[in-house]
Amino acid sequence: MKSDRRALVAIVGGGFSGTILAVQLARRGIASILIDGSGRAGNGVAYSTREPAHLLNVRAEGMSAFPNEPGHFAERFGDPKGFAQRRFFGAYLKDLLAEAEASGLVRLEASEAKAAEARTDGWSVTLSGGGEIEAAALVLANGNQPPEPLRGLEGLGRRYLNNPWGRDAQAAIADLARTHGSALLIGTGLTMIDLALSLDAIGHRGRVVALSRRGQVPRAHASFEPAPVSAGEVPTRLRPLLRWLRQRATSVGWRAAVDSLRPHTHALWQGFEPAEQRSFLRHARAWWDVHRHRIAPQVADTISSMIAEHRLEIVAGRIVGASEDERLVEVQIRRRGSDRTTSERFDYVFNCTGPLGAIGRTRDSLLRNLLDDGVISPDALGMGVDVDANSRVPSSRNLWALGPMTKGRFWEIVAVPDIRGQAAAVADDIARELGE
Repeated sequence: MKSDRRALVAIVGGGFSGTILAVQLARRGIASILIDGSGRAGNGVAYSTREPAHLLNVRAEGMSAFPNEPGHFAERFGDPKGFAQRRFFGAYLKDLLAEAEASGLVRLEASEAKAAEARTDGWSVTLSGGGEIEAAALVLANGNQPPEPLRGLEGLGRRYLNNPWGRDAQAAIADLARTHGSALLIGTGLTMIDLALSLDAIGHRGRVVALSRRGQVPRAHASFEPAPVSAGEVPTRLRPLLRWLRQRATSVGWRAAVDSLRPHTHALWQGFEPAEQRSFLRHARAWWDVHRHRIAPQVADTISSMIAEHRLEIVAGRIVGASEDERLVEVQIRRRGSDRTTSERFDYVFNCTGPLGAIGRTRDSLLRNLLDDGVISPDALGMGVDVDANSRVPSSRNLWALGPMTKGRFWEIVAVPDIRGQAAAVADDIARELGE
């Protein structure tokens, strides 16, 4: 089929990763086509929320889209130390994308990328409508993948919402607000926080239970005195590092201790042996996540109020089994430290465990096509796409991956402060490769 569209770079995914890469390329005079059929180009899932209660988890001073212009977003927001609404940040990204489109160097293709094939002169991307895009380079910026059904819950019907960001979940939230029914949120991380905030904001006053294996909830941001460290001061093996972190937290405070590792996390992660990485994911990840990825004080206050008013209960435990009838979901729960199983009934159950953690099980058409054809491979942990230090896919010419797709390689690559640096580096690498 003859191509009806052509660009130097084709970028798949219109969330923050893909959007800011397109903007960075435009700043370098490189034309790109941004392919996104979700209707959320420029925002992605994270910043397309319309809920005012959903705030950024990073202060405005840390949310510039450009690593070399730290005040770019804070100046627009007006309060460097404040936590902007996510929809405000979404508008900021939309404006950056619109400026890049106005330059003529970025075009938006509102279609789904179904497949891609390497050609002698680059790549051909097949679109959902049947057309094709030809480009010299291809970038996978698909972002976080929807979660897969939780084990033991696959057979549940409409009262089990596996994708908490989907339309069915929004309809369930609205129904809960009308009926003040009960909800079980499986997972107690940032996704649970978002859902609890949505329920509170819409006026829900029914019972909400949030369940995870350890019952750990993200901590709140608070002022602290930074205590930076050099790379040479930080142990490079996992167990000594964890001991060092605990000891340092007693002297400078846990926030300062955790944040002092931020400049070194990529090097530390890549220096771990595979067994150490797996051990971290199994035993330390839950603790790291709640201390590293903190929530705005206003958000923490809302969650605390919900708990104090007995509208939200945080439970450490696991699900033993579940069944559903027309009206309710009956769930068997074994609380941590107990041998007894209790049966509880909920109007809705939401999977809040976070994005898909195994790229090999993705249902994304393009990723499935590239995996099945052997063009891309899972990383050593099976989390994302295998890439090198420059975010290039090995053994494939002019193919890069960006953002959460590369978390197996970089680990800390899901937040704006990390992705913006990666996007700038990938844009530079593309410019060198294409000779632009």
